[in-house]
Amino acid sequence: MTSPPVTGATTWRNWSGGLSFEPATVARPESVAELCRVLRAAAEQAVTVRPVGAGHSSAPLVQTGDVLLSLDRLPAGVLEPPHNRQIWVGAGSRLHDLGRQLRHHGLAMPNLGDVDTQAFAGAVSTGTHGSGLGLPNLSAQVTGVRLVTAAGQPVQIDADSDPDLLRAAQVSLGVLGVFTALRTRLVPAFQARRREWGLPVEACLTTFDELLKVNRNVDFYWYPRRDDAHLRTVNPVTDDPGPDTLPGSGCTEERTGSSDAALIKRRSLRFHEIEYFVPAAAGPACFREVRHRIRTRHRQHAAWRVLYRYVAADQAFLSPAHGRDSITISVHQNATLPYREFFADVEPIFLAHDGRPHWAKIHGLEGRDLLARYPQADRFLAVRERLDPDGRFLTDYLRRLLGL
Repeated sequence: MTSPPVTGATTWRNWSGGLSFEPATVARPESVAELCRVLRAAAEQAVTVRPVGAGHSSAPLVQTGDVLLSLDRLPAGVLEPPHNRQIWVGAGSRLHDLGRQLRHHGLAMPNLGDVDTQAFAGAVSTGTHGSGLGLPNLSAQVTGVRLVTAAGQPVQIDADSDPDLLRAAQVSLGVLGVFTALRTRLVPAFQARRREWGLPVEACLTTFDELLKVNRNVDFYWYPRRDDAHLRTVNPVTDDPGPDTLPGSGCTEERTGSSDAALIKRRSLRFHEIEYFVPAAAGPACFREVRHRIRTRHRQHAAWRVLYRYVAADQAFLSPAHGRDSITISVHQNATLPYREFFADVEPIFLAHDGRPHWAKIHGLEGRDLLARYPQADRFLAVRERLDPDGRFLTDYLRRLLGL
């Protein structure tokens, strides 16, 4: 027996357990028509609504004392047959389910992040990304969006009908409306080989640019306590440059499978995370400063890794990679250990290198200090005002975040 579309207060927790709150109600619409009714009722009652997917974000983007709106029961998976290697996907679809469904159509996501537990809409709305030369974040592949506005009206957005609206929707934090489906560009499905290598940290940094040129995907993890690194490459099995392109002590892991399986690293450890996008040219210097700070001040309690990746530029108004190729540096901490002072101590290094925070990760920027880093922020805010003039999707945190 399923629970009703709207239920009373319950404590909600995110994936890491670092965020918990009690919304007044949790809505679980099972159709777009039902979603429209929920939003119209919220407008009549003048209460806030926050859409939620898998709850993988560390930032309090979904926290509300009013209506928490779950995407879990809306239609998920592939909603329509593909056309021109584009396909409509249900907003609440989990990334780990999409790979298999897309393979059925002979297609695959162009890239994925390090994990695949997120809902597709959440991953898109916060700028989730993988790593690789010429490979932007998931949001940049979105060519159309279906959402329901705060007034309870369904809307379809694409570049032909309103390019500004699409560029705002691609990374929108759930403040424009509730996504019901997204159309995304895909690539032909392919088998991929993943390799991991044990290397000195400096070898990873000094060879990274060259490795980007000869490998489809490349990134590396630095482990502070051991002060060593693992470099990862993923390539199509039909276009694999082979192990001779890599320096170091040899391959520590190798596996072959579908591209979505090869790109993901399965792990059970849960964590908190701060991640910043810095201009690609600033990446090595920024990383070296972060490494020095952690080694000299935090090495004893830095319980997990630091991840270094490359993300191609895109044009979404609030994308952290807007207008510039970027290096992303992610500092992790075990979810059972203190992290706030640790993260606060490394954050100024990112800011000094013109960094922009990942929207779904922990950071300390708000208002003008944050939006000054986004050249098109005013265009995004104009679209937000147009779609939700009453601020139905805004919480106190989001008002501070966006300087409203």
